[in-house]
Amino acid sequence: DKKIGMKARINGALNISLNLVKQNLQNHRLILPCLQVLRVYSTNSVNAVSLGKNGVVELMFKIIGPFSKKNTSLMKVALDTLAALLKSKTNARRAVDRGYVQLLLTIYVDWHRHDSRHRYMLIRKGVLQCIKSVTNIKLGRKAFIDANGMKILYNTSQECLAVRTLDPLVNTSSLIMRKCFPKNRLPLPTIKSAFHFQLPVIPASGPVAQLYNLPPDDESDDNDDAESEIETENDDDKDQHFKNDDIETDINKLKPRQELGRPIEELKMYEQFFPELSENFQVKRPAFLELPKKDSIKDSSLHQQNDQRNLLPSCQCLSQEIVKGLDRISLQNSAKNDQYYGTGCVIKKECKTSLTTLACSKPCEHVSPCGSSLFEGSSVQLGKLCCAGVDSEEDDSRSSSSGEQVMLEVSDVSPVHDCDLYIEMVKTTKSIPEYSEVAYPDYFGHIPPPFKEPILERPYGVQRTKISQDIERLIHQNDIIDRVVYDLDNLNCSVPEEADVLKFNSKFESGNLRKVIQIRKNEYDLILNSDINSNHYHQWFYFEVSGMKTGIGYRFNIINCEKSNSQFNYGMQPLMYSVQEALNSRPCWTRVGTDICYYKNHFSRSSIAAGGQKGKSYYTITFTVTFQHKDDVCYFAYHYPYTYSTLKMHLQKLESMHNPQQIYFRQDVLCETLAGNSCPLVTITAMPESNYYEHICQFRNRPYVFLSARVHPGETNASWVMKGTLEYLMSNNPSAQSLRESYIFKIIPMLNPDGVINGNHRCSLSGEDLNRQWQNPNPDLHPTIYHAKGLLQYLAAIKRLPLVYCDYHGHSRKKNVFMYGCSIKETMWHTNVNAASCDLMEDPGYRTLPKILSQTAPAFCMGSCSFVVEKSKESTARVVVWREIGVQRSYTMESTLCGCDQGKYKVRK
Repeated sequence: DKKIGMKARINGALNISLNLVKQNLQNHRLILPCLQVLRVYSTNSVNAVSLGKNGVVELMFKIIGPFSKKNTSLMKVALDTLAALLKSKTNARRAVDRGYVQLLLTIYVDWHRHDSRHRYMLIRKGVLQCIKSVTNIKLGRKAFIDANGMKILYNTSQECLAVRTLDPLVNTSSLIMRKCFPKNRLPLPTIKSAFHFQLPVIPASGPVAQLYNLPPDDESDDNDDAESEIETENDDDKDQHFKNDDIETDINKLKPRQELGRPIEELKMYEQFFPELSENFQVKRPAFLELPKKDSIKDSSLHQQNDQRNLLPSCQCLSQEIVKGLDRISLQNSAKNDQYYGTGCVIKKECKTSLTTLACSKPCEHVSPCGSSLFEGSSVQLGKLCCAGVDSEEDDSRSSSSGEQVMLEVSDVSPVHDCDLYIEMVKTTKSIPEYSEVAYPDYFGHIPPPFKEPILERPYGVQRTKISQDIERLIHQNDIIDRVVYDLDNLNCSVPEEADVLKFNSKFESGNLRKVIQIRKNEYDLILNSDINSNHYHQWFYFEVSGMKTGIGYRFNIINCEKSNSQFNYGMQPLMYSVQEALNSRPCWTRVGTDICYYKNHFSRSSIAAGGQKGKSYYTITFTVTFQHKDDVCYFAYHYPYTYSTLKMHLQKLESMHNPQQIYFRQDVLCETLAGNSCPLVTITAMPESNYYEHICQFRNRPYVFLSARVHPGETNASWVMKGTLEYLMSNNPSAQSLRESYIFKIIPMLNPDGVINGNHRCSLSGEDLNRQWQNPNPDLHPTIYHAKGLLQYLAAIKRLPLVYCDYHGHSRKKNVFMYGCSIKETMWHTNVNAASCDLMEDPGYRTLPKILSQTAPAFCMGSCSFVVEKSKESTARVVVWREIGVQRSYTMESTLCGCDQGKYKVRK
């Protein structure tokens, strides 16, 4: 009965039970059941306060005591009752005022020393539970520290590590020590980014000004970090109804409403990005048809489209027929002699690819100096620039022999990495820190490792061990070096050449590392830079390390991450690129690191950086690496880097390598970013079969598919998926040819170039998440979103809504690939508002594309897909394009940053 405590209080049973205990302290047979009853009563917070006022806390300390083999059952029940009572803030303060924290530690040490056979583990754990309860308040934590509790619990828990059955004691001790570890601020002059960009003048009033007056948003969507000392004393222990309050329940808001949002005359500016709708390819028309005079590019495309539709009734049904045929698009089975490279890429073995030779006999002024001679007079053979594992012939044969396994084939025109072209692209890239160096992996290029990389199995107790090592810093402070070896805030920071320390650098495109502190001889704390014009969003990292020795395990701790959990706890490893390996013809990013874990640390976040929430802490990614080569230059990254300069290089390669007689490929500049970088817009479709009128008609009436990616800079896998998409669409594969003949693909491969260039994780230079600006984008602050939305609004204005809109993202906490879509009914099913949605008619076509992918792509997981519309996502691309533009098949496609736990790409050790 969950209300037994309240009933006991109302009927006077509390005082009766308490009096029985007071009157029979020496009668252990009678007092035991009375304590069991009080333990149940104390779970009610009001009862706990009432009993505390009547001296029950002091009474419990008369019953519990040092080690004794007598009356252990009574001792255990008394400790459980005391732990329940001390959950009350009032009782915890009373215990602290009377010095009971020191007494509890003394009792625990006594039982720990005498219980050599570990027969009384439950009693020892009961004492720890009491300490855990009293340290929930600030006074209790201070009393614990003053009583040398950190050292006591650290020493006792270390002695328990050898016995696996004592893990509950070690874990509880670890929780108490982490909670009581003194909170520190990050060792930074300011939590704001080390770089600053002057934004355009913000108007004094209006929605943009209101937006900037708000406190910064918090990326983390968990609120369980805050330690609350608020005590709720409700008479009724009401059942809690758990529901997602973020789900939109207003049907009027859910129903798509096509709104242009901008005047038609203003939208005509986007006509220049759709020349395929007016291109005539020197039309040869039938004699019985008369075409109107050709309109100039400056004439309104709205009138032009209406004229074409009125003139060509035979073409009106083409788009609808192709829409109906979406489910019938068949993807060819992969051949047995194909080889898998990366996301959606299969390389035919008979396809010969020329390799690029990089000669390093002459120093390059654009490449950062490494202080090593290992690069002199060396050369390396570089192949295709890709980022994933290679499937063996056996795996390919198994998949093809399994019957209906379907898989996308590769592009035959995957761009070859061009070092010289990359440098040319870098020269036109504008960064806020004005980078003058180029990272070796981006310059050299890289190929997939020639083996499968399994998801790492996490050793038992690794997180507990790392936390214990952190606690050692507080206990044994004399062993700490605490030397700054890299600091963006202090450019004069230098380390003596003879010092045995690693050297760090991140002053290159997409690099992110703000400060490095040497903690112990081979251990370093790393602090990431905030997104520019922001004071948070730390997750993406990309930095260089040199000056290492072999045979030594170097521990790296990235100490200012913000998300509450990460795939680093579930098998993910950081990536490393060795320049020495590249010079030995093995230019690969490989998964490295042991003893990897992700956990909450003792560095506190300010309420400003935490979106107004108090008590939030940062998180640590820790990993240990043993380097293979002495004095190598190695790069570490959160995920496979993909820079803005790399994108420009790939697009130029695609444009130069395609067959213009077969493929219509066009690259435009949609707009300029805040820093003056161009945002590319790509159009891909098939050239008309001929320049006859009917073929031109079919060409112009193909439905649009609109794709975008990399709105969040730290999600580099979105760019790799986009790279695979572009190369596939440009390939000679029959399925790709069929797609080109059926659709016109409008693609924005990088929505946030500035964020990518400057190493941001989430934001643009405005300090805002661009995927939360689609409702009301500002042309000055969010130009790429404003004009991307303008393209879609223009298509809606000329009655050419895209068949599909998909925005590519990466996911840090889930495995596989999956989609988020929009559905009114499925949103309503997750709420209590079922009656209103019963009569709703909704086309289930929004599930078509995810269903196709689940049947054709081994990495795609239909079970992870969701079609619920949440209030917090109302301003995202997916929801706005669905609700305002009217695109039913509007998706966010999420790709894991880790790997797959299903299908053929699930890799086991």
